[in-house]
Amino acid sequence: MTMTATENKSSTELRDQYLAMLEDIAKELDGNTIFPVCFDASIQIGAAMKDPNASIQKIAHEVEKDPLITTKLLKLANSVSYNPSGRTIVNIENAVTRLGLGVARSAALACAMDQLSRSAQLAPFEAQSKLWWQHSLKTAVIARVLCKQLAPRLNPDLAFLAGLVHDLGAFFMLDRAGRNPELLERPKTVEYLVAQWHDSIGTVLLDTLSLPEDIIDAVRDNDLPRPPTTQLRRLTDVIYVANLFAGGLDEINKQDLPEPFIPTELNDPQYTDLSHEMNEAYQEMLGVF
Repeated sequence: MTMTATENKSSTELRDQYLAMLEDIAKELDGNTIFPVCFDASIQIGAAMKDPNASIQKIAHEVEKDPLITTKLLKLANSVSYNPSGRTIVNIENAVTRLGLGVARSAALACAMDQLSRSAQLAPFEAQSKLWWQHSLKTAVIARVLCKQLAPRLNPDLAFLAGLVHDLGAFFMLDRAGRNPELLERPKTVEYLVAQWHDSIGTVLLDTLSLPEDIIDAVRDNDLPRPPTTQLRRLTDVIYVANLFAGGLDEINKQDLPEPFIPTELNDPQYTDLSHEMNEAYQEMLGVF
């Protein structure tokens, strides 16, 4: 029998936990929001930051494996201090160039080290976190492929960033669950809570982290069923299809739908013909992992 998120909790208790997470985000509006994403990624980023011979390209490649560190570097690069012209950048390599290697190294290393120091509390949900991380990376690279091949009028760097951060709320929730003794005893409940709440939590979080409105709009409601997407006209269309091909159907079907959702996009030749390119891009992104 399929388990639902409410089997172990009353609706009132669940709502209270949801509101508590929103309050946690509100308390961190000073920009110091830190939570672990992937232990292995933090290690690799830390190593790259400490390597005096690492190129901008190498640093960018490692940084963009972590949604939170990527977001923080972009936020810093687009701040008034480093961006007096007001021209927003969404490419991590350009962000590193704008900040300078010294500032970029210090900011990324500090965040990675802070993530590592908090990883112990995430240990009970490490498997879940790793799956969400892999899904985020895969969505990002597929979104870039879809843009380049089927939506040339859209920015592939913006699509990559949107795909990378589209489930950022999931990592925040897992971090909070790791601090809750009651939830530590109910991993299946946590799995469903994350699937059902991470989208709305993530929207608040992305706004807190000052991501462009285009990104926030593009990732909103991506885990809800839609009519068939036959053309990629908007960034949200790209992220929705990328999410499906990265395994997001499992998230959609955890939304307590009246019946399983079967998206036609997964059998649409215009998308399936790109499967090999999608998988190659993902494997290249994983690198040493």
